[in-house]
Amino acid sequence: MTAHDQFQDPLAARLLRRLRDAGPVSRAELASYLEVPRPRLLSELDSLLAAGLLSEAGPAASRGGRRSTLVELNRDLRFAAVDLGARSIDVEITDGRLEPLLSHAEPADIRSGPRVILHRVSEILAKLRADGAYQRLQAIGIGVPGPVSFRDGHPVSPPIMPGWDRYPVREVLSREHGCPVVVDNDVNIMAIGEHYGGVANMTDNLLFLKIGTGIGCGIYLGGRVYRGTDGSAGDIGHIQVDEEGPVCSCGNVGCLEAYFGGAALSRDALTAARAGQSPALAERLAGSGTLTAADVAAGAAEGDVRCIQLIRDGGRRVGTVLAGLVSFINPSMIVIGGGLAGLGHLLLAEIRSVVYRRSLPLATGNLPIVMSELGGRAGVVGAAVLASDMFYGQPS
Repeated sequence: MTAHDQFQDPLAARLLRRLRDAGPVSRAELASYLEVPRPRLLSELDSLLAAGLLSEAGPAASRGGRRSTLVELNRDLRFAAVDLGARSIDVEITDGRLEPLLSHAEPADIRSGPRVILHRVSEILAKLRADGAYQRLQAIGIGVPGPVSFRDGHPVSPPIMPGWDRYPVREVLSREHGCPVVVDNDVNIMAIGEHYGGVANMTDNLLFLKIGTGIGCGIYLGGRVYRGTDGSAGDIGHIQVDEEGPVCSCGNVGCLEAYFGGAALSRDALTAARAGQSPALAERLAGSGTLTAADVAAGAAEGDVRCIQLIRDGGRRVGTVLAGLVSFINPSMIVIGGGLAGLGHLLLAEIRSVVYRRSLPLATGNLPIVMSELGGRAGVVGAAVLASDMFYGQPS
């Protein structure tokens, strides 16, 4: 029986998660927090100490009488968090308390296919191991930019990930690294990350909107991610906003993502520059030969009218879809992240304006709509939480 198999009961899971989130705690405090009889707690602690999951951390502060001994997670526990974007790989190694130890980020094209990308992930992990980040991994959490069968651990018909459909991501990484692996959609891990360590850590009902190459929504309700029956919940980028609109990467027409995402914004920026509608974009196109969302943001900051309009148009469409979700779900917070969150206050103000105007007052009277506090780290933070939740015996 492995250590992982040994603590799959709910008490052990709650105990390990408490030590992850609170740090060293006395036995008395654990018994009080977990509301279990002290003899049962001591028996569980002995089992976890014997399994190498916990260690003693010295005496607790004196409260009169005999001083209690603190217990903590074994300091050698390690998790790997991997966030795959359409054009990036981010990897972070954490300890058992999810404190980051070493990280690595680099550009990559998800269209290179699963063998190329996952091989590169393994190379990065090997380098981090050689640099002293870990000796062995307890678990790996990985997010990918497309629909995922959470149960089966693989992507399913991801529109921007050719060659990844039903590729056994979990099986491949688990075999390569000899540890459990959990696979989820990238926006779900961002929602988990923001709830765990970001601006949403005080709410259990939130929507996390990722606007990047694509658009997705992490739905966090009652303290858990809602993934839907088959894992496709929150794929709002493919909600139709105009039946006469442009063709989307999913094959349908008029999707939100076809109007406002990284690729759509670059397309519209190029059109504006070539048509003489934007001096700022025309100048940047002449200098670099291409345009990105960052060019649009820079043009808007300079007061370029067309750049401002592109951002407002996108924000209006996103806000319209979000308003429907607000009326349906009634979240207590909306967090906006992803690459296009860099468009800043202009985008945020437009989204807020539409949501507050189109949703019922009862649903928006106490609804903050804010930018992600973790920014680009939301994904790796969430992937680490997901990996630790699985290893500690209580999946997110």
